[in-house]
Amino acid sequence: MHCPFCRFTDSRVIDSRTTDDGTQIRRRRQCPECGRRFTTIETASLSVLKRSGVSEPFSRTKILLGVRKACQGRPVTEDQLAVLVQRVEESIRATGNAEVDAHEVGMAILGPLRELDEVAYLRFASVYQGFESLEDFESAIAVLRAERAADGVEPAPTGAP
Repeated sequence: MHCPFCRFTDSRVIDSRTTDDGTQIRRRRQCPECGRRFTTIETASLSVLKRSGVSEPFSRTKILLGVRKACQGRPVTEDQLAVLVQRVEESIRATGNAEVDAHEVGMAILGPLRELDEVAYLRFASVYQGFESLEDFESAIAVLRAERAADGVEPAPTGAP
């Protein structure tokens, strides 16, 4: 770690603490050359392997944008979206892999999104899973209805008189 003041190539760690959410480590350092102190924040890197073979850093923003688009016009708050993105990142990091497939990221989004809003789930799934016909939507809706029935949840009104 280079000293940000004198650019000396070494530093001594004085104190280490995890952040409140536990995803980062805050280290207080001192330069042995100039004696000045500075703080670093460390996070474990996480990369996403795209279908094209390109690897890019994991981005919470990309997940938020995709989920926000699926939730457009739905009664979903920004706080709920932030919690969903946090859950997705935690589940991906829990795998313990430094690089995950883009498909795994999409699968990690589907579960929490279905719990949050079924219409947004269908929108996201239709793009992510490549629905090509009405039958694809019908089978996805049938699965949602079957899960609701298994959980003992009343079906939502269809709006028909």
